[in-house]
Amino acid sequence: MNNLIKNTARFVLFLAIQIIILNEVPPLHQFITPYLYFIFLLWLPFGTKRITLTLLGFITGYTLDLFMNTPGLHAAACTLLGYFRPTILNLLLAQELSEEVNREPSIGSMGWGPYAFYTFSLTFLHHFYLVLLEWLQFGNFGYFLGKVIGTSLVSILLIFIVELAMNRRKIKR
Repeated sequence: MNNLIKNTARFVLFLAIQIIILNEVPPLHQFITPYLYFIFLLWLPFGTKRITLTLLGFITGYTLDLFMNTPGLHAAACTLLGYFRPTILNLLLAQELSEEVNREPSIGSMGWGPYAFYTFSLTFLHHFYLVLLEWLQFGNFGYFLGKVIGTSLVSILLIFIVELAMNRRKIKR
């Protein structure tokens, strides 16, 4: 399948899941808001340029902001995620693997350890910045810390469930 078609389908699918299902789930706890939509950015191919990732991050977040009536919160967090994604990948991968344009980050292409670190660090970065922007409106530090940790853990669990369910395993070099 063409990368453009596949990634467009993922963009629509994960935003639809977020908007139709996850945003309608009653709060599990005051600290837990499940987010899965940004997995689209995590699964883009290794060779995607930083400027493209940053722009796609903005578009992804802004699209969700339109449906959630959150002016710029998700756009800012996804833009930050898109900007820092190449840095995290460069820390984790050998140069020749990160330059393979068509390969995507997955458990099969990276291995469990690097993929887990990649997912944890970018999810935490996204949620930290998103909740920080929300927290500036409310001001309770305990709420801030609890929401970052709770939301990150639930989102990471969802990401790994989707990763294993979608069976994107490709043989690691």
